Amino acid sequence: MAIAKAERLMNLALCLLGTRRPLSKRELRESIEAYLEAGSDDSFNRMFERDKDDLRELGLVIETVENLDGDTGYLARRDSNRLPPITLDAEEAAALGLAAKVWQQARLAGAASGALQKLRAAGLPEDVDPYGAHGALEPRIPVHEAAFEPLMLACRDRRPVVFDYRKANAAQPEPRHVEPWALECWRGHWYLAGWDRDRGAERVFRLSRISGKVRSRSGRFTVPVPDVVTVRETVASWAGETADRSARIRLRSDAGYPLRSKATAVRELGDGWDELEIPYGHGLDAWLVEFGPDVVVLEPAELRADVVDRLRAVAKG
Repeated sequence: MAIAKAERLMNLALCLLGTRRPLSKRELRESIEAYLEAGSDDSFNRMFERDKDDLRELGLVIETVENLDGDTGYLARRDSNRLPPITLDAEEAAALGLAAKVWQQARLAGAASGALQKLRAAGLPEDVDPYGAHGALEPRIPVHEAAFEPLMLACRDRRPVVFDYRKANAAQPEPRHVEPWALECWRGHWYLAGWDRDRGAERVFRLSRISGKVRSRSGRFTVPVPDVVTVRETVASWAGETADRSARIRLRSDAGYPLRSKATAVRELGDGWDELEIPYGHGLDAWLVEFGPDVVVLEPAELRADVVDRLRAVAKG
């Protein structure tokens, strides 16, 4: 089926590129065998419209022309479908190759690979391996959350969204009306930064806590979108990257290596436990909860209380 469709698209593209005058649907149907085999006019019309949309999505510029007798004709002028030469040096080709590899675990993998193939066909140097220059690097951005793609599109199109969100210390999710700004990945987790309409303030949402479908809403944003640097700083702060205090925790001796890498001081307590002093900022309680019974918060008291609340919420389901 895939081969048959590819052949049909190729034949249609050749017909549209090879004609000097607009061709009607009837003429195109008579020129392409697959269209002649269509069972009915309705079947042909649906097939033709899909094929035309697919060719346009692939980048072919198809003109629609109204003939003197009222018929609609189609053609693809060669001058409208000719791209200027693309020149890329080795470093640029390597950067594009790495960018394509980054998204191999996401639904963007097909689009990224397709874009790289188009660049190859359009002039990417044949003697340059986009992956070979940095073969030791294996960049990955894991994307497991179903909310990622609709939120990415909403950020791109500047569309408000609604989704159910469960805070770490809450037992049940609640609806949030958000103007999405950008998606950022921190410590292997995806976060959405945006304007929370219900609270009238900027907020950061962890995608793994979004439940159900992300629903789009009509209308425009009510507040300006900050520049990308400001958004990243906001996510960093909410994800616990900005710390202005210190916390003391007990940690099992054979666990919590990410915490140990952040520690400013480590002291052995014996009996399989160590005491660590780590930077304390917004989001640390959520991070500590991920280590379960391997971590005990000693101080400050508010951090200990936040961790306990989160664990109780998890226990309640």
